[in-house]
Amino acid sequence: MKLLRYGPVGAERPGLLDADGTIRDLGGIVADIDGAALSPEGLARIAALDLSTLPRVEGSPRIGSAIARPGKFLCVGLNYADHARETGKEPPAEPVLFGKATTALCGPYDDVEIPRGSDRTDWEIELGIVIGTRAKYVAEADALDHVAGYALVNDVSERRFQSERGGQWIKGKSHDTFGPVGPWMVTKDEIADVQDIDLWLDVDGERRQTGNTKTMIFGVAHLVHYISQFMTLEPGDIIATGTPPGVGLGMKPPTFLKAGQVVTLGATGLGEQRQLMVQA
Repeated sequence: MKLLRYGPVGAERPGLLDADGTIRDLGGIVADIDGAALSPEGLARIAALDLSTLPRVEGSPRIGSAIARPGKFLCVGLNYADHARETGKEPPAEPVLFGKATTALCGPYDDVEIPRGSDRTDWEIELGIVIGTRAKYVAEADALDHVAGYALVNDVSERRFQSERGGQWIKGKSHDTFGPVGPWMVTKDEIADVQDIDLWLDVDGERRQTGNTKTMIFGVAHLVHYISQFMTLEPGDIIATGTPPGVGLGMKPPTFLKAGQVVTLGATGLGEQRQLMVQA
């Protein structure tokens, strides 16, 4: 299933994309695409529906963040060896974890703001894990049992805020609109091999990133297992799993986003995003 949220900012409704590419309204079935809907019971209830009985959504509504109100928006840094090296760092011995404010969440086609005072706003295409079952001290062999599905994430970053303003990376990762998620969350049964997903990102039509999740240093199952040793993962939590090489910081010379530029990105089975950069 491909679950999504549509409608104006702050008034999104839950929906499902059917086999014909039509959005079907789930408003009478679930309150939102949140932890309750993403639990095994919630997903089973949706899967049992006769989609032809659900209201069709006409027109072309705005698509919001695929997930509503995640308790945690976690990120994994430097999870592709070639990306680590392009930023001047060695590949880590353990996953590098940091947080992204949930207020950064936005829709996959929403404008992305360049923060005031920013001169190093960058792009990062990533596979996002969406948790479906509470995970605490889970074994790696059981980790995927706790996953509801996957979504495309652009981990937009301001590099000067991230690395030169003191403290942790979260300051460079959390500006409003720095977390486009979607257009949908695809349930894990639709992904044949989560460690073989192609990723790509363009800026103004020029290819900047090309990668595949098979080259992750730490795979999806290991990440869920590892993070659950430090904190409890709850249904609806999002984990952005790191980006392949090709970010602006790694270009020679480093190249960053400017107002008016357009970023497009996509991944096998996870759809595509498009964002216009605007000045905050």
